[in-house]
Amino acid sequence: MRPNRLDRQLRIDGWNQDVLENATIGVVGDDDLLASLYIMSASALGINKVMALAPSLNIMFVETAKKLNLRLELTHVEGFYTHPILNEIFKACNLIVDLTSYGLANKLLLQKGFMENIPIIRGFCYEHENEQGFKIFTYKRGREWEELEQIISPYNLPNGHFDDAVLDTIVAGIVLEETKNTLMGQDVSEDLIAFKRKKIKTPNGQSKILIVGSGALGIFVGLGLACSGFQQIAFMDPDVVEETNLNRQVLFYNAIGRSKAETLSERLNEHFGMQNSAMVEYFNSSTDTTSYDVIFDCVDNFESRIMLSEKCKEQGKVLISGGTSADAGQVIIYNPMERGVTPSELLGLYDIVEKRKIDAPKRERATCAYQPDPSVIMTNQITAGFMVDSYRMLLGGQKPVNIFYDSRNNARL
Repeated sequence: MRPNRLDRQLRIDGWNQDVLENATIGVVGDDDLLASLYIMSASALGINKVMALAPSLNIMFVETAKKLNLRLELTHVEGFYTHPILNEIFKACNLIVDLTSYGLANKLLLQKGFMENIPIIRGFCYEHENEQGFKIFTYKRGREWEELEQIISPYNLPNGHFDDAVLDTIVAGIVLEETKNTLMGQDVSEDLIAFKRKKIKTPNGQSKILIVGSGALGIFVGLGLACSGFQQIAFMDPDVVEETNLNRQVLFYNAIGRSKAETLSERLNEHFGMQNSAMVEYFNSSTDTTSYDVIFDCVDNFESRIMLSEKCKEQGKVLISGGTSADAGQVIIYNPMERGVTPSELLGLYDIVEKRKIDAPKRERATCAYQPDPSVIMTNQITAGFMVDSYRMLLGGQKPVNIFYDSRNNARL
């Protein structure tokens, strides 16, 4: 019997959970977080069998993957992919995900994909001079792309390399989207999916942060901030964890019926030694935000989003607003120093709710069972990753742009 936690993605038109559950995925990783993040998200999606070759995996993410999906069979072989004899590890795989940073693995896997007609999904972060970013490409035999060398690392053997947990989160999400599309026979991107920006400075972690909404977006924003060294986050959410949350709200394993805000705060404190706090309540016009440097909008209703926009405009607060659907997401940045429009103004939310001043959400707290909109993990982790990266750019003196992600568009971004 299929677990109820998958309900929200089963509602997506054309969804085929059977191919995910019956597939065997090969993952080739490095000594960083990327492979572990991918495995955790794939487990939440309902992929049950993963063969991983990597020198190490992150214990927190692997344990989370196992607790989310009790059917997960994860085989981890410690090492680097440096010889064709290791092909035997992946002989039963339906596709292979290449998340490495050394050219020998890239070449061996592309050769294996060509010779055996196995899809190879390549994703990686990079740093070049003053530029950082990522690239993702799905290779299948017959797609002998003229610029294929762009996805091969210039470093032939394993060595120290650039890694960034926030960009890793985005890459893992997009690679998982390509995995899902490949397995379900849907279109993968015809283009190289790419993102770049100037190199950012490591933030000092002293910002006082409020995250409004502790669901899927809030979790991945919290994880990204934690991995970036931030120490003080307040999580606000009135809701409790339900089983149908667990296909995307990865830190809520074994927490059904508990407060989302309290659970998220406690688990990040435990894993990262942070000093987070929780508020089990709605954001409203009387919420005190004076002590915060930045507010992350991770809410799921327009009324709360309008109140957040108005509060930040009134008090001159930085607002990073994220929204998702089953196949798309957006990140809107409000920087009071720029005197631009707020997210609610930009998205036309006032016209949608038909009144300007909103004092409380129009809905009472309702369970996901009564709000069965389709939802999936990938758009949430991708959007959340860009939300955190936008804030890091602001702190580093850069000017981030609004991001729109569409899984149906070849460029994606």
